[in-house]
Amino acid sequence: MANTFSSLKRVRQTRRKTDVNRLRKTRLRHQIRSVRRLIEQKDAGAAKAALPATFSLIDRSAKWGIIKKNTAARYKSRITARLKAMA
Repeated sequence: MANTFSSLKRVRQTRRKTDVNRLRKTRLRHQIRSVRRLIEQKDAGAAKAALPATFSLIDRSAKWGIIKKNTAARYKSRITARLKAMA
């Protein structure tokens, strides 16, 4: 176990950041899942309405380092492609 003041502080900081990142990742997954469900249910209006909030959350997650930039681009691309295929 860490025993210097700086290492104890680092442990506390890491624990806090881990909790925040876990919440952010869970929120991202739930948002993407809800849009995918709307697309599966053929609800184009609701899916288009949820798209800006979803893309915003995806972009912020990439900025925070929760997911990588290319992963964010892939999520957005696939959601857009599925939405266009439905129309």
